[in-house]
This record gives sequence, C-alpha cells and structure tokens, in this order.
Amino acid sequence: MTTDHLHGFDSLAVHAGQDADPTTGAVIPPVHFSSTYAQDGIGGLRGGYEYGRSGNPTRTALETQLAALEGGRHALSFASGLAAQDALLRAALKPGDEVLIGDDVYGGTYRLLTRVLGPWGIGVRVVDTSDADAVRAALAERAPQLVWVETPSNPLLRIADIAGIAAAAHEVGALVVVDNTFASPALQQPLSLGADVVVHSTTKYLGGHSDVVGGALVIDDDELAEQAKFLQFAAGAVSGPLDAWLTTRGIKTLPLRMRRHSENARAVAGHLNAHGRVARVYYPGLAEHAGHDVAARQMSDFGGIVSVALADAAAARRFAESTRVFTLAESLGGVESLVNYPDAMTHASVRGTALAVPEEVVRLSVGIESAEDLLQDLDDALAGL
Repeated sequence: MTTDHLHGFDSLAVHAGQDADPTTGAVIPPVHFSSTYAQDGIGGLRGGYEYGRSGNPTRTALETQLAALEGGRHALSFASGLAAQDALLRAALKPGDEVLIGDDVYGGTYRLLTRVLGPWGIGVRVVDTSDADAVRAALAERAPQLVWVETPSNPLLRIADIAGIAAAAHEVGALVVVDNTFASPALQQPLSLGADVVVHSTTKYLGGHSDVVGGALVIDDDELAEQAKFLQFAAGAVSGPLDAWLTTRGIKTLPLRMRRHSENARAVAGHLNAHGRVARVYYPGLAEHAGHDVAARQMSDFGGIVSVALADAAAARRFAESTRVFTLAESLGGVESLVNYPDAMTHASVRGTALAVPEEVVRLSVGIESAEDLLQDLDDALAGL
C-alpha cells in the first residue's frame, strides 16, 4: 500500500509498510522466519532478498514504518539500541575523531563511547546540552565530528534545543544525532528540526509492551545511510523477524499510548511536586522546569517519564523498593509503570564520572494504568519514608 495519500501521524503508524499479504489477502503481513531465499537463477533475487542477515521482509516493513514516522528517507532496524548506536558511530567516525555528548545521557551510550570506541581512538567531551551557551562555547573551542543529543535526557529530563544545536553544529561541520527514545516520534521529530540522524531504543515506547529488545536509526543522508546499512549487514546485529513484527505491532498504537503516558505523567508530576516528602520533581511539563519553554516548542507533549529527588540516597532506595503498582525494574516505555534507581541500576556504569546520577534520584516510567491507582501507590510508598 502506498502511503502518499496519508498525512496524519496516527494513520502512518497503522499503515506504513503494512501491505496486505499478496497471496492470501491477510490484513496483517506475515512474519517471515526464513533464513534464506530461493533464487531464480544465480543472482536472480526475488524482491532483493537472499539471506536473513542482509534482508528480511518483516524487517523491511518495520524500517518502512520507522522512516515514515520520523519523516526520514532511510531507517535501519537493529538487535538493540546500543547495536544501532555502534553501527552509526563506526559509520560516521574514524580513529582520532571526537564526539561532544551531553552530561545526562543513558549510561550505556557513554560506556559504548568510552570503553568500546575509546580504545579504537574516539575522543569524548562532555557538555550540558541544555545550556545553549555552553554548547556554542564547546563547539567554538574545538569542532567535534559529531554532537550527540538526548532530549529529554535520561534520567534528569533535561531539554536540549534541537534546532539551535543543529544550526550551531552544522556551522562547524559536525553531524547532529538525536536520541529520540524518551519522546518517540509521536511527540518529537528531530529530523524536521535540523538533526541529521535519529536513534531509538525500540525496546522502549516504540515496542511499548516490554516484550522485545531492539534499536533503530533513521537517516536522511544517502551516503551515511549506506555506510550504516553496510555495517548492519557486515557486523550482523540485525533485528530478528519476530522482534521486528512485535515492534511493528507496538507502533500501531504508539500515538494512543503516548497520549495516555503523557496524561498520567502530568498527573504524577503535579501530585509529587506538591508532596512534602519529595525534594524535587524533574518533568518538562512543569512550568518551572528550566526547559519547559523549549520542550513546549519542539514537542507535542511532555512524555511519560518523571524523575524525583528524595531527601537522600537511603530514602530513594526505600521508596524505589516500596511501590506495588510501579514495578522495580530497568527499562521504560512499556504499558506498565516501572520504578528505577539509576545510580545502582541503569546508570551504574557512569558512577564517578561527569554523568553520575545523584544518589537521591529515582526514575519513574509512568504507564497507562488508572491515574488514581498510580497516585495512591506513590503516596503509600512515600508514607513509609
């Protein structure tokens, strides 16, 4: 099905890449589990498919869907978000190059850059990407080859001005990559704001049901996309057909889920912001948040992640271990609510670095349950502090 006549995001989420099966007419395209494909003579490929690592129709359908949602020319699906990041960084950089990265990003990203790609010769500089002056000063001091932006950031929900950073970075010849995992394309589309590449952990909101691990790149530049696609094939960290199909199925309800996630997160943030046992709430939907105005300009809503600071590390740990509706677990973006203690869980790898998360901070991934149940659960946990 061509989607040229479809302009609404909700329609694209349902229909992009989702042609009915030509043999049976099945409305839902089948999952293609085959590892290899019959050829009509040597080199006579049907639809371009020869081997599962180089291509799979189910993966192609997902990649078509992802490109449509982010408004990009090319999308590539990987076995994990970090696999996608690794392929991009090796496609875009060479030994001796440097990455300018935010001081509040996913710990795995920093670990990949410093402990895996660092020995290969990639340098890393850290800056507060929510501070436009600091970013411009860092770019003026020394031009990096790539600027890595995560907005909203993980876990302190800092907001970076994508358009402003892209303009400044392009002036010095730097590539701009935006990790759009927290917002998802339902709330924010970085390519339209000037970014060169969008990265996703599709494990999170795109899959949406905590049942699949995956990653993706969306790229407009043909040459860079071809280089990343070569690494996808040559290094082999591709998404399997069932993972691709589960992600596609999740994406079809992405707009609806993101509206409910955002609605519930607003209720949680407002409630906790007025609670006497909460020292601070990090949520860009709050008017007093430092990045509120920028977030309101570049996002259609503020997302489903709320972080809070308690009195101290002990209180944060007790709180994280006391909820009943919020499940103590890593990851985020599923329909169920999760609570995470970043210092000892998702961000343990950045302890002692410029990216270390304050020990009193707890991150909440607000699900789609009844808001009343979520607020009561949080109140009960706070009452025990």
